[in-house]
Amino acid sequence: MSKKKYTFYTAEEKLEYLKLILEGEYSQQEIARQNNMSVGMLSTWMKKYREGGLQALENKRKPGNPLSKYQRRKKLTPMEELEYENMKLRIENERLKKGYSKEEVVRIKNKK
Repeated sequence: MSKKKYTFYTAEEKLEYLKLILEGEYSQQEIARQNNMSVGMLSTWMKKYREGGLQALENKRKPGNPLSKYQRRKKLTPMEELEYENMKLRIENERLKKGYSKEEVVRIKNKK
């Protein structure tokens, strides 16, 4: 039995599974087995739900690459050019804070 990769559940779907467990109809193991998911994931959902309710079950949006919207365009306005340069400098600054040397940051930038 192979697990689905990158299955996303809405907060409402997560809550449905948790209610079945909380009401004692099924155990975490039974829900996990029936729906091809891990017990650990259900435990994480349960912990989040107990600490923050339905809102805690909402999926967090992942930021992706902030530079991509500028890199795809051929012509940028002067304001967009400044925003793009600002973002590049912020990213470089974060990498330097994490311990990359200036040479490593330049090498990483040149790979792209």
